[in-house]
Amino acid sequence: MDNIENIVSAQRKFFDLNQTRDIGFRKTMLRRLLRVINENEGLISNALYADLGKSKAEAYMTEIAMVTEEIKTMLWNLETWSRPRRTGGTMATFPSHNMVYSEPYGVVLILAPWNYPFNLAMTPLVGAIAAGNCVVLKCSRHSAHSSAVIQKILSETFQKEYVCCLDADADYDEVLKQKYDYIFFTGSPRVGKTVMKTASENLIPVSLELGGKSPCIVDETANLEIAARRIVWGKFLNAGQTCISIDYVLAQASIKDELIKYMNAEIQKRYANAEQSSSYPNIISRHHYDRLCKLLDTEQTVIGGAKNDEALKIAPALLPNADFDHEVMQEEIFGPLLPVIAYDDLSETLTDLKKHPRPLACYFFSEDSTAIRRVIRELPFGGGCVNDTMMHISNNHLPFGGVGNSGMGAYHGRYSFDTFSHKKGVVRNTTHLDLCMRYAPYDEAKLRLLKHFL
Repeated sequence: MDNIENIVSAQRKFFDLNQTRDIGFRKTMLRRLLRVINENEGLISNALYADLGKSKAEAYMTEIAMVTEEIKTMLWNLETWSRPRRTGGTMATFPSHNMVYSEPYGVVLILAPWNYPFNLAMTPLVGAIAAGNCVVLKCSRHSAHSSAVIQKILSETFQKEYVCCLDADADYDEVLKQKYDYIFFTGSPRVGKTVMKTASENLIPVSLELGGKSPCIVDETANLEIAARRIVWGKFLNAGQTCISIDYVLAQASIKDELIKYMNAEIQKRYANAEQSSSYPNIISRHHYDRLCKLLDTEQTVIGGAKNDEALKIAPALLPNADFDHEVMQEEIFGPLLPVIAYDDLSETLTDLKKHPRPLACYFFSEDSTAIRRVIRELPFGGGCVNDTMMHISNNHLPFGGVGNSGMGAYHGRYSFDTFSHKKGVVRNTTHLDLCMRYAPYDEAKLRLLKHFL
């Protein structure tokens, strides 16, 4: 791989040729990418299994299909989204036309994580290409097999002056210190702060897709059987290694025990002997496996949680007597451990939650419309679901992103196109009419005119 500085320089020269500004070129590149992904679906699935133990079904549902759907959405809408948009004027700009143009930033850096290594690398890449940028992509070294496949696919599909996937073990600091026009990062808040600090030194705009402790609230009006099924699915997908995974459940005290009973029944039905199952994902590394095992050991009461040290698998674990002062509640879990905490009053719970950093997601199970409206209105969070989990990320008509500690900026569908596009406002005036009141010298008569018209 060439020197990173040389790659960025070559991409800037290519961008300046204006080829990527052409809508036809962008659509051709997106169609090429779609074809190559379809041709390499087996290779991608095998890499995801090698890194995370994902079954082909889970890999297709949570990674491949989401990327191909994003490409199709871009192809269908790109010409419409790219058109200059006429907007309203003011008396100050009369009689001009006022336009908003979407133009690419230039050279974009995308820093991808390991937990959904294909989806979270390729989905922002699709948006950056659709908006007309050149892209430097850095995948995670922790998902080495997936990173290698992504690099293979992109190097065989695009010239590196246009899209370049760096070696996964490329020096992170060296990659980050280059002068890009935009940086898109997915990862932890801790690393996100470093990315933002470095970007600020060159005034580079950023999108930060981070994480946090995302709550799931279940009140006494909820359909507990359905709630349990959807909570268990959302929590233990990818063995809990999901940025919008439920980090903990807040169950109203009157239904807490019954909810735990239903959740345990779901786990027994769908994840029996999960630690030995070939279709249940493993923890990404020994380090994270040991970290999760230590968290498990701090809880006196655990339902489930069988371990497989060799395969790095931890079966779904319910922690029924957790509380906010427990060690498991001091950091984002990012694994198949689910604390369940009782609450009595929704008002007090919302007040308490507002004292915590704003989460990437929030889920609320209830049949009380007033309570639903209240949670949505009063509780800050990136995005979420009512009476479901995780599904908001699957709809690319919705923005996906965090707020506060869980990130900034949003993407998916139109929001990806807008994220990777600078919105350039232009006033196009006429020379057939020239209003004299804006020009010096200024006197009382002009002041009266200005106050009348402006």
